[in-house]
Amino acid sequence: MMTVNEVSKLTGVSVRSLHHYDAIGLLKPAKVTDAGYRLYGEEELKRLQNILMFRELQFPLKQIKAILDSAEFDPNEALRQQIELLELQLKHTQELILFARRLQEKGVNEMGFEVFDKKEMAQYAKEVSERWGNTNAYKEFQQKTKDRTDEEQGKIGQQLMSLFVEMGQLRELEPTDPSIQEKIAGLQKYITENYYHCTIEILSGLGQIYVCDERMKNNIDAAGGEGTAQFVSQAISVYCSKTQK
Repeated sequence: MMTVNEVSKLTGVSVRSLHHYDAIGLLKPAKVTDAGYRLYGEEELKRLQNILMFRELQFPLKQIKAILDSAEFDPNEALRQQIELLELQLKHTQELILFARRLQEKGVNEMGFEVFDKKEMAQYAKEVSERWGNTNAYKEFQQKTKDRTDEEQGKIGQQLMSLFVEMGQLRELEPTDPSIQEKIAGLQKYITENYYHCTIEILSGLGQIYVCDERMKNNIDAAGGEGTAQFVSQAISVYCSKTQK
C-alpha cells in the first residue's frame, strides 16, 4: 500500500488532485486508516494510469469516470483506442511542426489553415466516449423513440432546432449572460425529456460535437444564423463548468 504522498511522488499527480479525485469518486483509495490517511494499492494505481492517459487526450474528469465505471469497459480495447488517439495527436503535432518550418523558410506571410483542423481527432474521441460513456443513454434513446412515428420524431427534431433559432437570435450577448444560460438549461431539459437523460457530461460532449461535426454545425448555423453553433458550444461550456463546481 502507498500513501497519497508516495503516489504523488511516483506519478507526478499533486496531492490536491488525488484528494479531488477521491471527492468526486474518480479514484477512491483502497482504504483509509483510522488516522485518516489514504492508502492506494495496485488496482488503484492501474486506474490512475488509465485516468492519466485519458487526461492526456483531453477527456474531462466526469467523462473519464463514466468510461471507467462502465460495465462494458475493457482495458485492452481502451488501450488500443488510446494508442490510436495518441497517434492522431502525434500526426497532428508533426504536421504543425512541418508547417511552422515552412513558415520559417518562406516567411510568415505564407497562408494555410488546414493544418489546424482537428476534426479527425474530435470524431474519434467522440466515438470512444460513445463506446464507453453513453451506453445507458443510447439504450434510453432507443426505448423512448421505438414507438414514435417519423412524423412525431420530425416534430421533436424541429422543436429542438427552434431552440437553436432562439439562441441564434441572442448571439450579440455574451455566452455567460443569464438569459443564454437559461436557454442552455432548457436545451438540457428538452434533450432529457425527448431523447435520453442529458447529464452534464453528455451535454458537455454535445457542445463539442456541435462545432466538430461539420454536418451538425451546418444544421445549427442554418437554423440560428452563422456562428450559432460556436456560440451555443461556448455557452454550454460555461454552463457545464458552473454546474460541475
